[in-house]
Amino acid sequence: MFTVCFSMGTAWASAKSYPWEQGLYVGGIETAKVNLTLRIYSNAWHVYAGLAILNPIARTQINRYAASATELFKMMLEGGSGGDEAKDKFKARIEWARETVFGSWGVVQHGQRERRPILLSQDVLDRFSLGKTPKVHNADLPPSPTDASPPVEDGTTQVPSTKYRPNSHLSLLAMVDCWAHLGINPYTHLSLAATPIFRLFLGVAEHLFLSPSLLASACHSALFDTWHRSDDLEFVIAARGWSQCVSFMNFEVYRRRFEETRTFFDGRFDEAGKLGSEMIKAIMESEVERESGASK
Repeated sequence: MFTVCFSMGTAWASAKSYPWEQGLYVGGIETAKVNLTLRIYSNAWHVYAGLAILNPIARTQINRYAASATELFKMMLEGGSGGDEAKDKFKARIEWARETVFGSWGVVQHGQRERRPILLSQDVLDRFSLGKTPKVHNADLPPSPTDASPPVEDGTTQVPSTKYRPNSHLSLLAMVDCWAHLGINPYTHLSLAATPIFRLFLGVAEHLFLSPSLLASACHSALFDTWHRSDDLEFVIAARGWSQCVSFMNFEVYRRRFEETRTFFDGRFDEAGKLGSEMIKAIMESEVERESGASK
């Protein structure tokens, strides 16, 4: 799902913003998304061009991902300004994707876990953040549900105790929604030939979708918070732009789009590459240890 990184990077470049330097998207799974995006753009443009343009399956996935991002964003806007029916429709769409990908395909069956999720520790990820996690007090955070204080039926919620600012995680919601719509079982890919980057992206998706509090917080933020709306809009435009670019099957258009985004991140690849490699190494080592322990 390199198109996730393509879209995030282009969105940041279009907004002329390095989110980790502004304290907006820092810490936890944001660390993984930032490091992976910079890792993708640190490569030459042709590394992924052939896979994206010449592979019809990849083109289908990129097109569906753009559609998922667009549809979810529209539902976020409708739910945030509409009645309970619109809000419930958005939440039902997310729950359908969660159940399809992480329930029907072997992570959770009949209330029991069939396999252990890829281990992603918030504390471990924070060690590899390019920015410092801002000190956020509860009073500064928008209302969002937690495990201990679930949302009340009348729509009021209690503020969670967290050092991370809730946001929609639209890039990850769209990724899982895309898998569900295309009938893609990521665990089949994981068992056959998973790259460390794919494993990490799946781990990030698991971390969000298998945590009731995190997923509820993301849905709540998607519907009610407005501070990230402009960023989500840039992301949707970027995703649709990449989908159109690939559908043209024109390597020159692809190159120009990639290199324009890449130029925005010049000067930041060395630090990001080092931290990203260390992050992947730490997570893969923990995975090997965990799998070795599980097999005994």
